[in-house]
Amino acid sequence: MGNKAIEITDANFDEIINSDKPVLVDFWAEWCGPCRMVGPVVEELAGEYEGKAIIGKVDVDANPQTSAKFGIRSIPTLLVFKNGQVVDKQVGAVPKNVLAQKLDAQVTA
Repeated sequence: MGNKAIEITDANFDEIINSDKPVLVDFWAEWCGPCRMVGPVVEELAGEYEGKAIIGKVDVDANPQTSAKFGIRSIPTLLVFKNGQVVDKQVGAVPKNVLAQKLDAQVTA
């Protein structure tokens, strides 16, 4: 369970989302209260989906290009990518099982 969510930046974003595995990306910021609630859940998912999916986080303040590209206006926003395309989206803090269901749908798809 030592796997952690990877830090995704403007520089490595395209490379990461074009994985052959589903990719969950958490768009967040240090100053965002709801983001701090989702953060630990995202880290747990990173451990649980090791080898099955890629879990990453984008700090919207540090990576404005990626945030703008996907029209991220409110955070946390979590996007699920499959083959480089957005296949699912969740805006706002949600329980872990909601995110797990979204990932499961893509892992088995």
